[in-house]
Amino acid sequence: MKILTIIKISILSILPAIVMMASCTKKLDEAYTNPNSPPDEPVENIFPSLIGSIIGSSAAAGSAYGIAGDGIYIGRYVQYWNNYVATATDNGGTQYDRMGGVLGSSDAFGSMWAAFYFGHGQNLNYIVSRASAENQWDFVGGARALRAWGWLELGNEYANAIIIKQAFDVDRSTFDYDSLQLAYDSCRAACFDALAAFGKAQGGSASFKTADAYFNQGDIQKWQKFAYGILARSYAYLSNKSNYSADSVIKYATLAAQTNAENTTVKFSAIGTSGSSNYYGPFRGNVGSLRQSAYIADLLSGRNPEALTGVQDPRAWYLLRENKEGTFYGVTIGKGLDETLPEEKWPTNFWGKSGLSTSSPATDSGRYIFRDNAEFPIMTASEMQFLLAEAYYRKGEKANALSAYKNAISLNFDMLSTKYATNVPSGHQINTINKTLYLNNISVVPVSASNLTLSQIMMQKYIALYGWGIQETWADMRRFHYTDKDPTTGKQIYAAFKPAGGTLFVNNNGKYVYRARPRYNSEYLYDIPSLKSVGAVDAEGSQVVDYHTMESWFSKP
Repeated sequence: MKILTIIKISILSILPAIVMMASCTKKLDEAYTNPNSPPDEPVENIFPSLIGSIIGSSAAAGSAYGIAGDGIYIGRYVQYWNNYVATATDNGGTQYDRMGGVLGSSDAFGSMWAAFYFGHGQNLNYIVSRASAENQWDFVGGARALRAWGWLELGNEYANAIIIKQAFDVDRSTFDYDSLQLAYDSCRAACFDALAAFGKAQGGSASFKTADAYFNQGDIQKWQKFAYGILARSYAYLSNKSNYSADSVIKYATLAAQTNAENTTVKFSAIGTSGSSNYYGPFRGNVGSLRQSAYIADLLSGRNPEALTGVQDPRAWYLLRENKEGTFYGVTIGKGLDETLPEEKWPTNFWGKSGLSTSSPATDSGRYIFRDNAEFPIMTASEMQFLLAEAYYRKGEKANALSAYKNAISLNFDMLSTKYATNVPSGHQINTINKTLYLNNISVVPVSASNLTLSQIMMQKYIALYGWGIQETWADMRRFHYTDKDPTTGKQIYAAFKPAGGTLFVNNNGKYVYRARPRYNSEYLYDIPSLKSVGAVDAEGSQVVDYHTMESWFSKP
């Protein structure tokens, strides 16, 4: 992998040479700035590029780097959505819909890799170095927190095919891979470094507030809660380990966001350019071929036979798209709409286009995160409450678990009703009455804490993270090996979930997906010895077609 060493410059100001009438002359290199050796750039001009690389950047040097691009594929694994028509391409339907790995020279599933090593990479290192020297501790803390977030997201996606110790050694062109455990350790170390820096910041500076306008708006407390939330995730995902610490999850989730005002989201100005628009919005046109899955549609409509049966979820009108009948159906994994449903039950795409249309509408008629200027959550108070509910449940503190579980659902309802009501049809808005009816339904929230199940916690978390928390949901599903049973009920944690619709891609050899392969246009061109060391390439240099099914360290005992 070749690491970019050029800083992305937001503003270059080139001053014209002033020719004096005196007898002296200037040398060419004194008269003009060398564009390949730019002057030191203030950190506030570079920091916005770090925010831009979280979801899906749009620049010549880093187009679409971020979690959203990979999320399109992961969303199929966890059955949030699927293509409207099954295809046989590596990047399209049947390969991903049936949980198949990336093959050949495709760069699919490489967006998070590129975001971490290229989009953040040396830009982030430069900010830490220069801001530290200038005592700009808010910038240091922000950059460190984003590095911590990146270590965890990168590690969970690519397992032990990641570069840590040598990652930013500019004298190398090939790199040795490190363990996923080291990525978790590096994540936590970066969190504590970020918190230490924020402790020195004494409130966010005006320049930090401006540079951070589209993330936490320079609010140091929100940044601190973001760092604590990353720590909470890092402990929660190790639930299968003998040294799993529920107390650590509880400690850090309690220090993280507790209200929706403290949610961390990426914002968009949507001024008619790709870089200013939500990756899933109609302007960028990235998800026109996607339709909600049958699994999520059935879950919110009461058709799941093992969970929430008969319960109509008011959130369906916010998260999903209805059909001509005003009901919610979705496409079955591995099949197209026309193979799954009669035409009158076909859902529109996420922008409201009917039938088999993949195009963007003339006006932004999307809902939820599928609008050009919709905020894209990265971490929410609702998610933290679900982490608390699971941790308390595992500790045997059922009363605390039930309280956190109910708070988590309530917070998700409130986030949707206040932030994502745009284009929801009249008469279908969330209100106090339908929210209360839902929370008072014993199929949703049991009366007695002793009746709460792990499956209920994880299923409601699955709904609350729909669309934006794709990577976190995938981490959860892998922790439960997709089809693990609830210890109380004996039924699946993810009720009635069938990976790949019951049909696995032939190259999987009967196994489920647990990792992405590293980005092709770096690792498969430069780091063949390292790929061999982790089993991604065989002794003859050929790609191992079921490498993606090797279980990751974080989900193992």
